[in-house]
Amino acid sequence: MLAAATATVGLLWSGPHTRATTDKAAASADDAPPAGTRLIVDFRDDISADALKATGYVEIPVSDYSAHDGLYEIDFASPEAAAVARAKLARDPDVESVDYDVQMAIPPDEAAVLADGAMDAECDGAAAARPTPSGEPNDPCWKYQWHLRQVGLPDAWKLGTGKGVVVAVIDTGVTKVGDLAQTTFVPGYNFVANNANAADDHGHGTHVAGTIAQSTNNKRGVAGVAPDVSIMPLKVLTARGSGSVAGISQAIRWAADHGANVINMSLGGPSPIGTMASAVKYARGKGVVVIAAAGNDGHGRVGYPAKYPGVVAVAATQFDESTTFYSNWGPEVDIAAPGGNVRVDQNGDGKPDGVLQHTIVPGNISKQDYLWFMGTSMATPHVAGVTALIMGAGVRTPDAVEALLFETARKPKGREAAVSGRVDDHYGAGLADAGAALRKARGGRGAGELGLAGVLALLGVASLRRRGGAGHLGLGFVAALVVGSSGVFALPFLIPGAHTTLATLSEGAPLALSSLLGFGNPLVWSAALPLGLVVLFYGVPKLRPALAGFAFGFAGALLFAAVTRIVDVSFVPSFLDRAWLATNAGLSALLAASVLRKS
Repeated sequence: MLAAATATVGLLWSGPHTRATTDKAAASADDAPPAGTRLIVDFRDDISADALKATGYVEIPVSDYSAHDGLYEIDFASPEAAAVARAKLARDPDVESVDYDVQMAIPPDEAAVLADGAMDAECDGAAAARPTPSGEPNDPCWKYQWHLRQVGLPDAWKLGTGKGVVVAVIDTGVTKVGDLAQTTFVPGYNFVANNANAADDHGHGTHVAGTIAQSTNNKRGVAGVAPDVSIMPLKVLTARGSGSVAGISQAIRWAADHGANVINMSLGGPSPIGTMASAVKYARGKGVVVIAAAGNDGHGRVGYPAKYPGVVAVAATQFDESTTFYSNWGPEVDIAAPGGNVRVDQNGDGKPDGVLQHTIVPGNISKQDYLWFMGTSMATPHVAGVTALIMGAGVRTPDAVEALLFETARKPKGREAAVSGRVDDHYGAGLADAGAALRKARGGRGAGELGLAGVLALLGVASLRRRGGAGHLGLGFVAALVVGSSGVFALPFLIPGAHTTLATLSEGAPLALSSLLGFGNPLVWSAALPLGLVVLFYGVPKLRPALAGFAFGFAGALLFAAVTRIVDVSFVPSFLDRAWLATNAGLSALLAASVLRKS
């Protein structure tokens, strides 16, 4: 019975995997970066200063972080000298990768901004006092954000807003403009100037951050996909919108080492760089979901870093849900989201159909305004925001997050009859759908946790009663079972805003404790809490049924996590996570049975 139940839960949660391939396409010969005079060398992280000197080259730190991750640049007088050194370094056992350092940039055509000069007054003016329809945010220019509605907002906000998730924006920097005033920021870094000031001097990065987490429902401006996430600004692109692969690669590692859960890269280039691929692999290994723009060349060739294995590649749609004229496509495209098209007004609101957010004005960064941008750079933060919502609902491993993201993507207009799974090379799995993703993340998880807890409890109680144990259990047993497993997970579906006002009731003990103590905390994801409660309160006979119910509930939550692989347990090797969770689920269930047997 238990085996059948766990198999059913796994099927209901995971469903068919919709990603086109397990790994992204291998780089072709045409992808090779051009030869130059600067190399980027990724040495072993533990390389000593003496070993660096022994190479015979002058290693230039990419930033102050270079000593930590062993990433350096080396300049040469000619391409020929660089080529000889590259071949030599590739054979060095202390070198993990060596590449020509090239530039990546904001995809072309995205620097173009279309605004009528009146948006600042309209979005920050008296319109803020106007009543809004029930369930919609009171941001006065929300009415122009067709793109947020296309990804399933505001319905998704009834179930979560991304609280507790950190999104790294690797871009031109982020300036805390007026409509980001209530958005939470965590420390970032400037890999262009090598300092802690990651302010924007272009406008692109701030616009991207606004799509992810613009201050929302604040009677000002516009809204963002996941308004309660924390933004980590990492500046890697100059005011001209370009930057070194070395700096970008280091920013990826920096983000992973400083608590980012999601990385947004609305940038790219045509060539693969081993150092960046290694950085992506490193970040993913630390539980980070990496998301990047497919590119704006309008042809069937996805750019890098979107094309790397382990990166979610995002294509762009416009108001009518067709993919845009500029969006790249190919088998590596994973999903689509609104990128906008400022050349049209398909919704007839008198405004261009771009993506509207608050940012500094390119070319005049002392000024702020509400501007429309278009590009796969704009599509990417929509997906980063939806990903943050999923992670905020307690789904934390990259594989589980991506599976949920792709499986809940919806078919675009005109393609509803497409077969289940991947739509095509233009849309990938389909259009990102925040509402569907959160319904499955919260509802599917809650039902699975409670269902497995119930099965374990029924098996345990039935076994004890056959042997003459486990008398009347009462409501305390049932209530504690619910608290220990899923909480009253249906509350957010029934009461708007319950995910914030009644969070402790709508989440089970493991999820609630993870929010306080950190996701993946091995003490949370073990039998430690049920055991501790039994040790403290076993001497009170009236509490024993509740203690047993809680332990059975906790066992159900741990078993669900083992089946679905939604948690990466800290300090436990990833390949042992399932064994750890399943073993502790068994210990919790045995503890519960022991308490009942002696009641």
